[in-house]
Amino acid sequence: MVIKDKKDKIAIFQGNKIRRIWDDQKEIWYFSVIDIISALTDSVNPRDYWFRMKERVKTEEGAELSTFCRQLKLPASDGKYYLTDVSDTQGILRIIQSIPSPKAEPFKLWLARVGYERIEETEDPEKAIQRALRTYLKKGYSKEWVDLRLKTIEIRKDLTNEWQERGVKTNDEFAVLTDDISFAWAGLKTKDYKHHKDLKKENLRDNMTNLELVLNMLAETATIEISKKLEPKTFPENRKVAREGGGIAGTARKQIEAKTGKPVISKLNFKKVLEQKKLK
Repeated sequence: MVIKDKKDKIAIFQGNKIRRIWDDQKEIWYFSVIDIISALTDSVNPRDYWFRMKERVKTEEGAELSTFCRQLKLPASDGKYYLTDVSDTQGILRIIQSIPSPKAEPFKLWLARVGYERIEETEDPEKAIQRALRTYLKKGYSKEWVDLRLKTIEIRKDLTNEWQERGVKTNDEFAVLTDDISFAWAGLKTKDYKHHKDLKKENLRDNMTNLELVLNMLAETATIEISKKLEPKTFPENRKVAREGGGIAGTARKQIEAKTGKPVISKLNFKKVLEQKKLK
């Protein structure tokens, strides 16, 4: 289903209002194409611009920009909802590439830089780690938290490699196994965990406390070790291993909560942590 929450309906870009809507099922933001065009061009009629742009791109590039869009109901100036062309972030970036406007050039340069960085990271994975470190520190995360977070990335990579060796192939299967681990140690599946922290598109692990990260690492590390020992052959067997690995961290969580009298699973997210720091 699609959430229609008033506080989420508008994003601001350089003073321009961009209507958006959150798809809770797919966990994707959809943005109004017309509003993006209005913000990045000087067109007095962005709807006509969008129509002509699709025709031009189809003729010159052989591409159908409409394939990057879907129609959802967004609020208009009269307060009513009308079907409107929308696209997710990837689709919007593709559409921007075909906008011949000086205002779109910063986006195009950014896309070129990101593409170059990804090529660099493929040739030298350490650059990706260093870039992630700088990004987290720049956002305001503590050095101690960043060290933990980077370790979780390494462990997660080891876990996915182990699953692949055990015959796990599809994204849906990876998601199910991840949910099995999460529910076994935290009592929440990934989507429920994100809701608990009031998150949408944000990465769950980027919003975990140090203790949550540690227990999540324990759950995944235990799953890796059990999998190597038992060598599961089928998906159900992999699920059983995932639950056993997560259960080890789940036992640790309960013991910590019994000793401290406080829940380990926090409602805190990174935004709230920053707000608390500002109040001190």
